[in-house]
Amino acid sequence: MKQKIYIETTIPSFYFEIRNDHEMAAMREWTKNWWDNQRHHYELVTSIPVIEELENGDHPSKKETLGLISKIPILPIHDEIGEIVDGYISHHIMPNDPKGDALHLALASYHQCHFLLTWNCSHLANANKLIE
Repeated sequence: MKQKIYIETTIPSFYFEIRNDHEMAAMREWTKNWWDNQRHHYELVTSIPVIEELENGDHPSKKETLGLISKIPILPIHDEIGEIVDGYISHHIMPNDPKGDALHLALASYHQCHFLLTWNCSHLANANKLIE
């Protein structure tokens, strides 16, 4: 059985990143390498909020970015996910934006994803956000 990975918005975004400073170029190459060579080892999932964020973004490769995740299954948003989001926000685990990072984390948690793949190191991939 493959481990399930929630693909957050920053992954398809960085696949088509156009900034060329060293950090952005490195993140783009690491993303492309993982996507092109490793993703088939996992069960990938995403969500409507990811698609909406990509659709609403202002970037030149929007069509390609959306195409990258077009065949990935979309997780349903059940009522309980709203309660999880509220808990993350009320306990100051995530910022007070119910349609933002807390929703991605709640979706991945509720649907028992093994990993949430992201470049968002401020809120999602932040060691200070570990819940014990």
